[in-house]
Amino acid sequence: MECIITIELGTNGIRVFAYDLRGGIIASMKGHYTTFHTEPDHSEQDPEQIFITTLFVLKNILNEHIHPKKYKVASICFCASMHSVLAVDKHGNPIGNAITWADNRAKKEAQELRHSLPGKKLYEITGTPIHPMSPLLKIAWIGHHDAKRFNNTSKYLSIKSYVIHQLTGEYMIDYSIASATGMLNIHTIRWEDDALDYAGITADQLATLVPVFTKAGKLKKAYQQSLRLPADTKILIGSSDGCMATLGDGIKKGEPKASITIEDSGAVRVMGPTVLKDEQMRFFNYLLVDNCYVSGGPTNNGGNIFEWFTRQFGEFTNPFDIESSMQQLLEEVVNVPIGSDGLLFLPYLLGERAPIWNANARGAYFGLNIKHERRHFIRATIEGILYEIYSIGKTLSEQRSTNSLSLNGSFGTIPFCSQLVADIFSKPVEVRQHFHSVSYGAYLLSATEMGIYPSLDDAAPAVDAPDIFKPTAAHHAIYADYFGIFEKLSNKLSDEFEAIGNLQQKYAHPIK
Repeated sequence: MECIITIELGTNGIRVFAYDLRGGIIASMKGHYTTFHTEPDHSEQDPEQIFITTLFVLKNILNEHIHPKKYKVASICFCASMHSVLAVDKHGNPIGNAITWADNRAKKEAQELRHSLPGKKLYEITGTPIHPMSPLLKIAWIGHHDAKRFNNTSKYLSIKSYVIHQLTGEYMIDYSIASATGMLNIHTIRWEDDALDYAGITADQLATLVPVFTKAGKLKKAYQQSLRLPADTKILIGSSDGCMATLGDGIKKGEPKASITIEDSGAVRVMGPTVLKDEQMRFFNYLLVDNCYVSGGPTNNGGNIFEWFTRQFGEFTNPFDIESSMQQLLEEVVNVPIGSDGLLFLPYLLGERAPIWNANARGAYFGLNIKHERRHFIRATIEGILYEIYSIGKTLSEQRSTNSLSLNGSFGTIPFCSQLVADIFSKPVEVRQHFHSVSYGAYLLSATEMGIYPSLDDAAPAVDAPDIFKPTAAHHAIYADYFGIFEKLSNKLSDEFEAIGNLQQKYAHPIK
């Protein structure tokens, strides 16, 4: 018997799934690693901790579920979150931590480039919005502020490229992760000279560009022995988490349907044969395979914000059991009226990307009166996260119409949240319980590479039939009224966001 293993290097942890060749789950495991916020705009991770966690979880699933049942591993396919940057020296050793997508330290560089003609040209060429999330801006920041690291860097890698290099010795980056760097010309599929000039680097300081079906070399002998895998085990470079979530939701190229992910961060995406062109530079266009783009808008503030709320205000019987605390909070909001009796929440604790693209944005509760209770804050927090998701979908509808939605990620496992999405968007929402879209997308990619499906378009319909949440018109009308105020506040407070952000930087205290 053969099996396919998928490895997702996510924002705060790793998920490993093992599938049989029909797509049935044999087993899954996950591990976690830490994100460090040493300063208000900094988000970093330890690359060694990520690699060790990857090995630990992979080895456990092999030893507990694959080897005992005599499965042969047909392929191991990687996918990962986008926009990470890790500087390594000429020996491949990390120089400092990896900088994640949530890091906003390059906001000054981003603000200057975004409002320039070269910035608009780079957006059109690369499909990546000009924002500090972009590796283009992160590398430029290192060049401006960290000369020692900049001068000693041999290559700039994504986290996925680093992990694969550790396993195989190859420096590779797939098209979808590369098209999220702000340095790939998505029309010629080559590193863009103007972007490299801006960052102050050369193409040989980046990993080699390869399609998502590429075999990423041979496992090093030490890992063949440690993992008890043969030398010819196929390692697939794979894709990004966003592209795989869209494919894993069963969405085909050109289909009038959007995929919503709310995990740590969030996004609304569509898949099509052409890029979305937008004068205001609000959408990303990431290349999956030839003539197939995953387009849409991301938010910094998804499930991570509800987790933040839970850690600050939840009740813990076990300090490590945050899921139980979240469930307790959710039970409190069921009887809170729709719209939280007029309490609104702007969820911008990590700045924001689409649609306002404002790294200075900050969180706020608005409309607070003497009758509001703790339970209103809980519901307002969830509604605020979903208003932000809706604001992306509403903007996206200017370019691509959709008649239904698919919801995945942690919020997709909560029926209360799925119904809120249906009501706020006024569209039916498909949800697959006990299903992980990112990993299943990676399975479909692997199965296509093996010839089980002729193409990704042929693979997408293999996704199981979903549960459907239907919208309630009366609820949508109430949410629409409150969303109007949410949308105005998000734009009107731009000056105040910048002012408070500057003060937070000015009076920042070292994190102990």
